[in-house]
Amino acid sequence: MKRTGLWTRCLVAVCLVATASCARQTPKPPPPPPSVSVTQAAERTIHPLVVLSGLIAPLENVALTTSLQEPTDAVYVNEGDVVHRGQVLARLDTADLTSAAAQAAAHLQQTEYQATLAINQGGDQVRYARAGLAQAESNLRLARVTLSRDEQLLRQGFIDQQTVDTQRTQVAVDEKAVAAAQATLAQAIENEQANGTQNEGLQKANVEQARAALEQIQAQIARAVILSPVNGIVVNRNLNPGEYPGTRQIFTLQEIDDVDAVLNAYGSQIAGIAGGAGATLTAPALPARTFRGRVVAVLPPTSPASSGFIVKVQIPNPDGALRPGMTVTANVEAPPVRGIAVPRTAFLDDTHQTVMTVHDGVAHVADVTEVAEDPTYAVVTGLSAGTRVVTNGQTSLVDGQKVAVR
Repeated sequence: MKRTGLWTRCLVAVCLVATASCARQTPKPPPPPPSVSVTQAAERTIHPLVVLSGLIAPLENVALTTSLQEPTDAVYVNEGDVVHRGQVLARLDTADLTSAAAQAAAHLQQTEYQATLAINQGGDQVRYARAGLAQAESNLRLARVTLSRDEQLLRQGFIDQQTVDTQRTQVAVDEKAVAAAQATLAQAIENEQANGTQNEGLQKANVEQARAALEQIQAQIARAVILSPVNGIVVNRNLNPGEYPGTRQIFTLQEIDDVDAVLNAYGSQIAGIAGGAGATLTAPALPARTFRGRVVAVLPPTSPASSGFIVKVQIPNPDGALRPGMTVTANVEAPPVRGIAVPRTAFLDDTHQTVMTVHDGVAHVADVTEVAEDPTYAVVTGLSAGTRVVTNGQTSLVDGQKVAVR
């Protein structure tokens, strides 16, 4: 019985060893190839966006001065205040100007009266001169008729020579009187024409000159109220009550109802950007908002040694949310581009120069050149239409690896 149990245990051990040996000699099946999602490269039209960054700048920096040499009555704003177009910033004293305006108004009224009098007198002088000339001409005609009659009587012997000579002298006197009356009339007419009417002429000019003097003083009084010409922010105040403005800059304002985004760019980035192109902007300081604007200028480098361009985007800012100095990122719209396109997620590297293609179940690395991209697709060269491209370029595939296409 003992010998039989021993044989049994040996047989079991031999079977176990044989089983283990067979198990080691059976090969394991290979793992299945990774499954990948692919898409076909196809011709598309994309709308590229150029991503640029920069700073917000005011639409204008407005420097305010005044030519009035009057003391300051009051200043109503401080640095940092938001102001609106037409808002009163300060007032200058106008007591002297108001007095001068009253005097100028009185002078204007006097000039108007004098003009009316001169115009009326000019007409009267012409009428008097015409009447005087008519009387002198009448006297001359009578003297000539009398002289002709006396000369006939002299020839007939009825009067003496002295009487005729006396009448000839009278004719000469009357001729001179007519010439003087004609000169008087000509002078009166010239004076009337020079004085003119209420609508033209010397007197009208005198009235206008007096009125202009009054309006100039009134304009100075109006300028004594310093108004904001823009909607913006006070960034510098250099005026206090009691001070004379002098020639210095009294306020500096920044207009911010519209602002400019000053974006930095390189030559390759500005090639497709045209004036009027749309742009969408975000600011880290305002994470919940986006802003729309339009390209108003693409400026070249300020120095021949510089490669930096400036793209200016004007942005409506009615609520003043964007402030000068804020950093922004802009997606600037470029002209549409048509070509062979692949998903932007297909690129294997950050430089967008390689993608993974699939042919007959084998993955291959393909070199491409990106032409343009939008948020979804990129137009490339180096691929033909219909090429199957792995959608996710971050799948860690290697060149020549077998794959299963989903």
